[in-house]
Amino acid sequence: MTDSTIDSPTHTDAATTATSTGDAPVFDAERRATELAILDALRSVVDPEIGMNVVELALIRQIILGPDSTEVKMILTTPFCPYAGSMIAQVKEAAETVVEHDVKVTLLAERWDPRDAGLMW
Repeated sequence: MTDSTIDSPTHTDAATTATSTGDAPVFDAERRATELAILDALRSVVDPEIGMNVVELALIRQIILGPDSTEVKMILTTPFCPYAGSMIAQVKEAAETVVEHDVKVTLLAERWDPRDAGLMW
């Protein structure tokens, strides 16, 4: 009979494992803090017709952080919102107060549902 041993690490760190396999860490605290700071800054952008900010209205769908640019994907409350241009510019400016590079705002062709914001009319 032959003795065989299996080498196994005694301590495995998720971030180390993810880095060694080439994947990104499961959770990046600094990245999440930046996303939350952007969302906090976006609370200053108010839909003038409804009187609530874009975060409360659930208009911000995704924030993509990159090393040289950031993208904010959002929707509008109505497809032909007369304040679209102004709101997009305000979202861009508010996000750029947090990150030190250019922010691209992308409008998605998704329909807004007030229930996403917890609103019942």
